[in-house]
Amino acid sequence: MAEEPHELAERAEHGAHESGLAPVTITMAVLAVFVAACSLMGHRTHTEEILLQNKATDQWAYFQAKDIRRHAYELFIDEMSVFTVQNSPQADVIKEKYQKEVDRYRDQQKDAQAEAEKTEKEVGFRERQADRFDLGEVLLEAALVICSITLLTRNRLFWAAGLLIGTAGVVVAVAAFLVH
Repeated sequence: MAEEPHELAERAEHGAHESGLAPVTITMAVLAVFVAACSLMGHRTHTEEILLQNKATDQWAYFQAKDIRRHAYELFIDEMSVFTVQNSPQADVIKEKYQKEVDRYRDQQKDAQAEAEKTEKEVGFRERQADRFDLGEVLLEAALVICSITLLTRNRLFWAAGLLIGTAGVVVAVAAFLVH
């Protein structure tokens, strides 16, 4: 088993010296570059997705905080309406003040909700984009492995299959830029 990697390296080196296999080795090099690019783009997109998800969570927490504060003011207004107060004109002024606060928090909640929903849509977009980069990377890695079998077997059918799968990988990865 320990001899296998050494044997594979020897065959790959031997294949590099055979001019008939030069297109295969060039194809493998190009595929390796595409794999690296897909991997990088996938990782960056996943990072953006996570950051946006955190932002959406923060926005929903902000919304919830405004909701709690609004409910507290509404409860206070309700209590002032039910209980007998000594200074009724002053109580009306206080009720009006807190009603304005309730209205202000309701408006802020609408803004927070809209922002959270917008951010969640962006998270979904990044998730779909990252999925395509990941699938493209997997296809390109498979294509690279299949092309390398050509160096071992000298059977160009593996090279053709690798090219086909590699092309599919590139198309899927490029489709990540077209996601809506």
